[in-house]
Amino acid sequence: MDGFRARDLGFDVEASQAAWGRSSRPSGGPPDAPDAPDSPATPQPAGAPGPGPLADALPLELADVDSGAGDDREPPSPPRSGAPRPSAGSRPGKEGRKDFGQSGTPFNKQSPFYIGFVGALGVLTAYAVVQAVGRLGTVITLLVISFFLTLALNPLVEALTRRTVRRGWAVTIVFLGVIAVFTLVGWVVIPPVAQQGTDLATNVPRMFDNLLANPWVQDVDHRYQLVQRVQEEVNKRVADGNLWAGVFGGVLDAGRLIATGVFSGLTVLVLTLYFLASLPAVKQAAYALVPASRRPRAVSLAEEVMRRVGSYAIGQVAVAAINAFFAWIMMSLLGLQFAAVLAVLVGFLGLVPMVGATLGASVVAVVAFFDEPRKALIVIIYFIVYQQIENYAVMPRVMQRTVAVPGAVTVVAALAGGALLGILGALLAIPFAAGALLLYEEVLVPRQRRH
Repeated sequence: MDGFRARDLGFDVEASQAAWGRSSRPSGGPPDAPDAPDSPATPQPAGAPGPGPLADALPLELADVDSGAGDDREPPSPPRSGAPRPSAGSRPGKEGRKDFGQSGTPFNKQSPFYIGFVGALGVLTAYAVVQAVGRLGTVITLLVISFFLTLALNPLVEALTRRTVRRGWAVTIVFLGVIAVFTLVGWVVIPPVAQQGTDLATNVPRMFDNLLANPWVQDVDHRYQLVQRVQEEVNKRVADGNLWAGVFGGVLDAGRLIATGVFSGLTVLVLTLYFLASLPAVKQAAYALVPASRRPRAVSLAEEVMRRVGSYAIGQVAVAAINAFFAWIMMSLLGLQFAAVLAVLVGFLGLVPMVGATLGASVVAVVAFFDEPRKALIVIIYFIVYQQIENYAVMPRVMQRTVAVPGAVTVVAALAGGALLGILGALLAIPFAAGALLLYEEVLVPRQRRH
């Protein structure tokens, strides 16, 4: 065994080493490049096959098993430009996904065909959006109301979360609290309001007779025969057959309106609950669409707009409730009938911008005038004085954390909102105008100053 040599097994050591050097030479190198000097051979264990023809025939994974840190071979160079590239469908991309090749030449945006195609597509898209908005008007209205209520209730939820209450529990507490308040108000107010409303409808003829018995009214009627003209018009309407058809249709419309109102109210409650629960996630998803360089400022402005809109809504409700409460006290002291019904009406009308308070005062004054003209004069004086107190004392204290909306902006916003969505649009226009005014002051004005 001492004389055992590799040659005895038929291995040509010199030929194998030459073949090993040719296989380890980079494929992209020149064919006539001189071989690098051989490095000192590492000792092989006894019986291990040397790098001969058998090693060349083995797969690369098996032939290179012992090549580790001592292997100084260079990695294979990329194929030359003339070498064939693998097809796109057979070459895996990142994370196992297929590579579908490179994008082609972009369209020529100056081409008349491209301009005409994009313009026609834009017109069709705008038409489709207008049609969709028209068909989904009711749904959009419910979504706007729900979002508005969400912004109004979110400050209460945030106040609870700052006291280490989980948001889910905070939303539940606020929502149940709102339902409890409305239930309590309904239980306390609705029975007397319904009773007094029935009494008001029953006593209208008596109140009309009392009005005719007034000397001033009798003098006006003697001059212009107003009562006779009114009676003739009423008799003509009653004799007309279309009147009863209109009354029957009005009853059906009233029932349909009540059913629609109940369904819409439940829908708004459910949407408000979902919006309150998912508001942080919705905001984060919206903020992610803003470029990272502008995101902090956009987040700050959006949070301030939502805070002011919510505060404005809560403030308006508080001001309307104060107005209704003091109006009820005034009418009770004056001995005016139907004080509860009129106070609730004054509160709801107080939510309408600009004309709401005037409408409420007018209704109360008319009812008081039917009772006694002197009471109507007292009611008018009270509402004039209270309106001044509200404008200069109540409103500034309640709205001190919200943005001050100029009178001209209030008028334009209320008119535009009323034209779009009626009374609801007038209610929602002012807080959204407050948010738009903040964006104007913080974004547009500084940009114009820089330029």
